[in-house]
Formats: sequence, C-alpha cells, structure tokens
Amino acid sequence: MPTGLHRLAAALDAQLADTDAAYAATYPGTDGARQPVHTVYVPADRYDAGIVAGWGVDALDVLDTHIDGPADLAAVTGIEPELAETVLPLVEAKLRTGPIEDLRIDFEDGFTRPGIPEHERDADEDAHVARAAAELATDPAATPFVGIRFKSFEAATRRRGLRTLDTFVAELTGKCALPDGFVVTLPKVTAPEQVAAMVTVCEHLEATYPLAAPLRFEIQIETPQAICGPDGTAAVATMIRAARGRCSGLHYGTYDYSAACDIAAEYQAMDHPVADHAKATMQVAAAGTGVRLSDGSTNRLPVGTRDEIRAAWGLHARLIDRSLRRGFYQGWDLHPAQLPTRYAATFAFYRRSLATAAGRVAAYLDPALSSGYLDEPATARALAAFLLRGTSCGALTEKEVCDRTGTNLDHLARLAGRPTAVTR
Repeated sequence: MPTGLHRLAAALDAQLADTDAAYAATYPGTDGARQPVHTVYVPADRYDAGIVAGWGVDALDVLDTHIDGPADLAAVTGIEPELAETVLPLVEAKLRTGPIEDLRIDFEDGFTRPGIPEHERDADEDAHVARAAAELATDPAATPFVGIRFKSFEAATRRRGLRTLDTFVAELTGKCALPDGFVVTLPKVTAPEQVAAMVTVCEHLEATYPLAAPLRFEIQIETPQAICGPDGTAAVATMIRAARGRCSGLHYGTYDYSAACDIAAEYQAMDHPVADHAKATMQVAAAGTGVRLSDGSTNRLPVGTRDEIRAAWGLHARLIDRSLRRGFYQGWDLHPAQLPTRYAATFAFYRRSLATAAGRVAAYLDPALSSGYLDEPATARALAAFLLRGTSCGALTEKEVCDRTGTNLDHLARLAGRPTAVTR
C-alpha cells in the first residue's frame, strides 16, 4: 500500500474506532447455540416432574387415533405426500424420545386460580413455587431448555413477580444447580426501563444464590408500547440494548398484543396484519444482535371431535410453516395435541429444501459444481445455517447433510459464522 494511502487508512481507523467498537458490541452475531423449535407453556399448578413423558404419551395417542398413515398426514397438514412418508416416523420418534424441547412453568397468565380467595392467593402461589421447584429438581435435564414465566414489572404485579422469581431460584438452587438451559420470561414489557430493572434483578440473584452462569431472560413482546415508543421509535431495539447482553430472545404474544390493538377476538391470530407488523419490527431490531425470535401460539386447540381436531391441526401446521418461512424458527405450544403438527410442519420445512440447500452449499464450496444459483457469501451463510438448524432439531441427519454438501458440520458452522456446530 502506498505510504499516503497507508496514512489515510490509519487516520480512518482512528476516526472510526468508536463506531467499530460500538457496532461489534451491539451486533455480536449468533453464539451458535441450539435454538428450540418451540416453548411449551404449562400452568404452574399443573406442572410436575412427569409432564414431559405425559405430554409425549398424549401426543402419540391423539396422533395414532386421528392420523391413518403418511397419506392422511399429508391430507390434514398440507405436507407433500412424499415428504409425509419420511416425516411421520420422525415425528413418532420425537414424541417418544423428546416431546418437549423448551418448557416454561407459568406463574403469569396461565396461573389464574379463580377458585382461590383474594386473601389466600399469595400463600397459594408461594406453595406452588416451592412445589414446582422441588419437582423440577428431581429431573432438571428432562428438557434441553426450561424456565419460568413470572408476573410483569408493571406496578400492580411487580412485587408478586419478584417474589415468585426470587423464591423459585432460591428453592431450586437449594436442591440442585440451575439447569444449563434455564431462562426466565419477562412478560408484558412496556418500557426499556423495565428491562433495565430486570438486569438489576439478575445481578441481585447472582449475588445472592450460587449460579454457575449469568442469568438470561426473554422479553415478551405483547404490548404495542414495546414496538412503538412514545417518541415514535422502535422501543424493542432500545429494550435489547437495555438488557446489556442478557436478553436471549424476543417472544411475540399473539393475543395480548392483538387485544391491545383493539382487534376483535374472532380475528386475533398469528397471521393478522398487526402481528406481521410487530414481528417484522422485532426481526429488524434483533438482526445481528444474537437475540432469537419466537412466534406466539394459536389458541385453536386440537380437541373435540375427529373433524375438529383435524381442522385445528391443519391450521396449526399452516401457521408454523408460515412462521418458519418468515424466519421465526420457534413458537409456542399450549396443548399436547399440538406437538404432532409442531414437529410435522417443522421437519417438513427442513426436509423440503434439503436437496436444494445442500446442493447450493456444495456448489459454493466447489466451483466445479453447478447448482443453477450464483450465491453470494451472505446467502451461503444462510444456507449453512438452515442445514445446521435442520440437523439440530432432528429433521435432518448429520450423514445426509455431510454427504450432500461434501463437507462436515464444523465447516458448515464456520461458513454460517458460528463458533462450532451444535448437535442434539
């Protein structure tokens, strides 16, 4: 480099040093850790140590009762018949071996307890906090990820939420270490200051109890104020920064958000335009930060008659596929009968594009091959990330991915900009 140009480059380095540092801190990219395909919310009073196995049994039973083989699965869900042949056995195996990937013990909206008198509710919740922590301690690794949702930091519920979180962590750490995948959910956030307050709470818990790793939390986006602040800016971006690296995910709350936007109950849904606007804003705010996205749930449960169950499955599968195509690789499930379509739609999504994605990666890595695409590095990263996600969730096998791409998972991880490959 000519001397003059070298001096100019050095001057630009100095001029942009603060900008470079701020960008690296704000947008560190993914850490490469596995992301669950769903979060299952279970009311705290219904949680026990057998919940995972029980949901698996129930899900398999409803699947066996109402789906008559691969062709029928295809007819109900819209999955291509040739894909259903492969997907159905994968779903059945998943329901037997690991039906719930991420479990959230719910002390918020799911914990309503209408039969408990007002003056007894604190004692009732305290009892369920202690009981749930004891149940979790019997098998903390029953799911890869687990945590609790507590009441929000709005003034009316702040003290109760704080009491539940502190007591649960105290009870659990008194019996065992916090599970590796432990995360807490902060609901109904309306201001970045509440996120900053959650950081203060995490620091308190880490100073008080024997936690092996920094405590992280999810922010539930279920109020319009979390999307658009009073000054017109995207408040969710400010919330991510306020978390100071502790925010692991943004979870969209379908029904609270829709109701707050005055959408009639019949039309509140994951695919309503207000939902798409909120989630698009979340997606842009989280891009490059390492904060993951989760779609919400559908409240149309697969219960009732055979026709009603199958209709609900068709809706659920369509909504899951829609979310996946839009870059939301996680969602919520609220009932055991939703698990068959969660996995069927998810596995079909990855298997549908396996041949094309792997072929494009192979051609990108070997110029002698041709895929029919001229892929740039950014697209190659996305293709590699797609294959890694499909492998980590069980839709694809390591062997078929490696055979089709001509490389190994660690190479794919580097191509995707991740530290290393994550297997199940």
